[in-house]
Amino acid sequence: MKLSIEESARLKDPVYLLNIKYSLAEESRLVRKFDLHLMTFLCALYLVSYLDRSNIGNANVAGLSRSLDMSDHQYQWLLTVFYLGYILFQWLTLFWKRFPPKYYVCIVVVAWGLVSTGQAIANTWVQMMALRLLLGIFEAGFGPGVPYYLSFFYYRHEIAFRTGLFLVVPPVSSAFSGALAYFITKHMQTDPWRLLYLVEGLPTIFLGVLCYWCIPNDSKSARGLTPHEREIAAARSLRQIGTIERVHKIDWNEGLASLVDVKNLCCMAMFFCINVSFASLPIYLPTIIRDMKHSNASAQGLTAPPYLVAAIATLTVTYLSDKLQQRGYFVAGAYLVAATGYMVLATVDIEHTGIRYAATFLCCAGVYPCVGVLLSWLGNMHGDDNKRSFAYVLLQLVGQCGPLVGTRVYPATDTPRYTRGFWTCAGCLAASAALALWLRAHLAKLNRIRDNVYGPLVENAIEMVDSGEEDDDNGFEEDYNGTCGAGLEQESHRSFRYIL
Repeated sequence: MKLSIEESARLKDPVYLLNIKYSLAEESRLVRKFDLHLMTFLCALYLVSYLDRSNIGNANVAGLSRSLDMSDHQYQWLLTVFYLGYILFQWLTLFWKRFPPKYYVCIVVVAWGLVSTGQAIANTWVQMMALRLLLGIFEAGFGPGVPYYLSFFYYRHEIAFRTGLFLVVPPVSSAFSGALAYFITKHMQTDPWRLLYLVEGLPTIFLGVLCYWCIPNDSKSARGLTPHEREIAAARSLRQIGTIERVHKIDWNEGLASLVDVKNLCCMAMFFCINVSFASLPIYLPTIIRDMKHSNASAQGLTAPPYLVAAIATLTVTYLSDKLQQRGYFVAGAYLVAATGYMVLATVDIEHTGIRYAATFLCCAGVYPCVGVLLSWLGNMHGDDNKRSFAYVLLQLVGQCGPLVGTRVYPATDTPRYTRGFWTCAGCLAASAALALWLRAHLAKLNRIRDNVYGPLVENAIEMVDSGEEDDDNGFEEDYNGTCGAGLEQESHRSFRYIL
């Protein structure tokens, strides 16, 4: 949509934007449009992203190793090499800030779509290794940066549920992938894994082309907005971080400071631990279920119900986390639920297939929700775009090393119990639950310090920030060119408090 010169000028005028009047109903309608247009498309992209990275588990059950004459050791390396590329190129998250997202995302998605589809014609282990490495590199440019990108559109207390919507895609994706793999395995006798890669890779290329029209560079340029809604979107961005434009240069000094921030270090450790389980679950769940004496085809189909439960749990937990403005308790609780599931799998004999299958529901229902809340929690801890972008890079850089462990702790020699892998996951999750509770206590202490310096906030301070109301006792009189309400979610603002 082309804007008039007058409309463009208003969208760049901070004094005008901070004085526009709008109702909560108008703001809610704007947020719903973000949900409908932006979140729907991002979820579609993450659906194909997760399918393309994790369908190797289904492909292996469908005959990949047998067709390419691979040993278990070689298969393990196919899993590992993806994460080598994925980890080493986590710095691509900074490109969300440096370049217009509509161009950047379009290039990245088309590139990994071509690589994913190319796996269908691979004939050797070396070719598959090269393609899996490239897949990891290109996918590193998308998923890890999305939580940061969402902060362009949503306030701190709105973002956990939206991150949950985005992250509910992996369990839905895994359920869909399992059902599709079941159908292909059942009806195609010769190399069904090739057709699986082809069917799941081509839609990625199509969606990548659509990114040019469907990915806005910032909130005010989103599709389907009226002129007044564009002004509201720009005003929300200005109130949030004190600036209208979100794509600009990178401050490397903030990156150095992020390296020693204890909040980042705690989240990095927790994300590492959760990724030990998060990455290995979709890859090995079909194999785990198959080793419960189910056929290959049945094992593919039985992976779907646990993932559907995980989707429901993710939406419920992230919604409640936003509603109650609590992060730490939900993260710790989700960790403990997943740890319980893994401990059951580690201790119950293989003959008790019903109990072990039920435990996979606990694993999925705990692992997936805590990822969404943890990602939102990290973003909530930083009110500045530079700090937030570097925090996400560090989180992903360290956290994504978890899959290097997770994909190596289920060797074929441990079949059918996989005790080593289950205990490793359970231990990591339990330790992370304790760390989450400590971090919550630390943030509460920092809030008390800010209360002592600036005075306590009123109970409905968050709602006042979002509606633009002012309160002389709580710092809402801070100005931007003489106007109230800019940068209310920045750490430098006296109204900023950490979400616990």
